[in-house]
Amino acid sequence: MMSKKKRVVIALGGNALGNTLPEQMAAVKITAKAIVDLIEDGCEVVVSHGNGPQVGMINNAMIALTHEDLEQPNTPLSVCVAMSQAYIGYDLQNALREELLNRNITNIPVATMITQVRVDENDPAFQNPSKPIGKFVDAEQAKMMEEKFNYIMKEDAGRGYRRVVASPKPAEIIEIGTIRTMVDAGNLVIAGGGGGIPVTRQGNHLKGASAVIDKDFASCLIAKELDADYLIILTAVEKVALNFGKPDEKWLSDVSVEEAEQYVKEGHFAPGSMLPKVQAAMDFASSKPGRTALITLLEKSRDAVQGKTGTMFHA
Repeated sequence: MMSKKKRVVIALGGNALGNTLPEQMAAVKITAKAIVDLIEDGCEVVVSHGNGPQVGMINNAMIALTHEDLEQPNTPLSVCVAMSQAYIGYDLQNALREELLNRNITNIPVATMITQVRVDENDPAFQNPSKPIGKFVDAEQAKMMEEKFNYIMKEDAGRGYRRVVASPKPAEIIEIGTIRTMVDAGNLVIAGGGGGIPVTRQGNHLKGASAVIDKDFASCLIAKELDADYLIILTAVEKVALNFGKPDEKWLSDVSVEEAEQYVKEGHFAPGSMLPKVQAAMDFASSKPGRTALITLLEKSRDAVQGKTGTMFHA
C-alpha cells in the first residue's frame, strides 16, 4: 500500500455502460472490477461517466409520452440528464458495492451524487447549438417539434433531422462541497454524470438549460476541485494516436502539454471524439504541478496508473 492514497477521478466512456438496460447491467459489472482494482492498489477513486445512449433513451420515451397524452408537457433536457444520472448511478453503485464486498472490502460506502453544473448563459456555444441528441425524424416531424417544443432541428447528412443543443463549458460544480466531504470521509462517489445537469444561475435560483456538457471537461473540473492526483479518461483505444487509422499511425505513451498543443494545432484529433478528451487531459495536467492525466481503455486503467500503458499527459 502507498503511504498516501492517490486521488483518482475516473471518467467512464459510454462503452463502459452499454446501450440498453440489459447491456448496462452487464457492462457495469466489468466496469466495477476495473475500478475496485484501483482501490485495491491504494487509490481513492471518484467516478464520473457519460450518458449518451441513456439520456437519448429517456428523451425519446418522454417525447413518446407527449404523443400519447397531448396534455403532457415536454420534459426538459436538464430533467432527462437528472434521470440518467440516477438510473446509471443506481446500477453503478450496486455493482461497485457488490464488487467491494466480494473482495471483503467492507469499509467503503458507495453513493451517487445528483450533480448540477453551472454554465455561463453568455457562453458562445448557446449561439451555435451543434450537439445532436435524440433520434432521426423526417422534415414534417422536425417542423412540428420546432413549433411545439421550440427545439432547434438540423438536417444530418441526408439521414433525416435531429435536435441540436448547445455544449457550453462547465463553469462550476454546484454540489462540489458535498462531493468533497464524502470523498474526504472515504466514500466512493459517483458524480457529474453525463457532464452534469446544466444550469444557469438567476439570483439564488438555478434554472435548467437546454444543453449537454462535455463529460470530459466536467470530469476535469471535478478533478481540479478535488485536488486529484490523476484524471483518467477512458475511451475505446489503449492509447491516443497521431495519424489515427493511417499507414503512418503513431501511438503516444508520454506527452507534455506543449507537445499535445502542437498536435491539436496540426489537427490530429477528431472534434467529436478524441479532441475533447485530449483538451481535458491537457487542462488537468497543466493546472498544478504533480497532476497527471491518462487516456486509456477501461481494462488497462490499473496498468496506466502504474505507468505501463495508456497515454500520459504531464506539464
